[in-house]
Amino acid sequence: MKNMSDIHVHIISFDIPYPANYGGVIDVFYKAKALAEHGVRVHLHCFEYGRRKVPELEKMFYEVRYYKRDISKKHLFKSNPYIIETRISERLVNDLLKDGYPIIMEGLHTSGLLFEKRLKHRKRIVRTHNIEHEYYSNLSHAETDLFKKYYFFNEAAKLKKYEKVLAKADLLLAISQTDYAYFSDRYKSVAYVPAFHPYTAVRGLTGQGRYVLYHGNLSVPENINAVTTLLNEVFRGLNIPFKIAGLNPPRSLWQLVGANPLAELIANPGDQQLNELIAHAQVNIFFTGQATGLKLKLLNALYNGRFVLTNDKMLSGSNLDNLCVVENSFSEMRGQLTELIQKEFTVAMKVERQVHLQTLYKNGNNVEKLIKLIV
Repeated sequence: MKNMSDIHVHIISFDIPYPANYGGVIDVFYKAKALAEHGVRVHLHCFEYGRRKVPELEKMFYEVRYYKRDISKKHLFKSNPYIIETRISERLVNDLLKDGYPIIMEGLHTSGLLFEKRLKHRKRIVRTHNIEHEYYSNLSHAETDLFKKYYFFNEAAKLKKYEKVLAKADLLLAISQTDYAYFSDRYKSVAYVPAFHPYTAVRGLTGQGRYVLYHGNLSVPENINAVTTLLNEVFRGLNIPFKIAGLNPPRSLWQLVGANPLAELIANPGDQQLNELIAHAQVNIFFTGQATGLKLKLLNALYNGRFVLTNDKMLSGSNLDNLCVVENSFSEMRGQLTELIQKEFTVAMKVERQVHLQTLYKNGNNVEKLIKLIV
């Protein structure tokens, strides 16, 4: 392999990946960071819409460029998906044409570059964060607002038709085993590279905590539905404190939590507060109705918390089943919570978890694999 300082790569991010505080950008940021720490010259290109430019990125990477995402409604009426059309940039193409380095497109969102004939001789890699049409179809089912419901439904149909553009890519990087199975069945060159993340060691506190925690972005319909389901089906009448933490919870959740005397809602916690909530919980609980992508909040709980109770869809393709307590019926979840709340989290459990996580999810191993795929 050539000297690392001779390796350059363009990473096209669908959003500004700092702060790395939600699922998609966590993988983007820590992947780019791991590459840079291994001496790769990372040229980071970010679509900008709502997040601010940050000097921290320029300190870390060889080059950082920003492009305004065109979020005008005219793109809703085009045949290609809105998430792709709003990230088409001639200035980005011109910047990429200044050299011949490989290009990693983050998500189907930035894959419009695959149509660009001027780039057809370049090594073009797409990091698939989801099976997007399935993800948007599930969002449509979860959404109650009629306009948003129709948007998600329409976008899912467009994404399903559009996805065949991935045949133009030289390589697809699947984020989970489930996604790998799906894409490798349809496209010629696919590799499984697990999610990159900020965790290096299992730091879960031994002993016992006193409450159960759910955390996630509470402005997302999937997570709102998860909390609503847990409150109504699992915690109703259960004599166990339940804390819910996350971004921008809607009024409906405040009302629902207010009706349960043992439930508490913590809105917009800072990183330190959230880390403390995860660490001191006895059980971190998750529930999802859609088996898509990898839920990075699950890794957070496994590295930094005690017991994890979840349903099988949350674990889809993650190879983390044996580190969690997995139940799919609400009555079995209730039963497990009653048992887990009294159980000690031991040093032996921490060691077992560390060995498993560092085998599959160690950034150092995965970045070396990625570098070989890039060059």
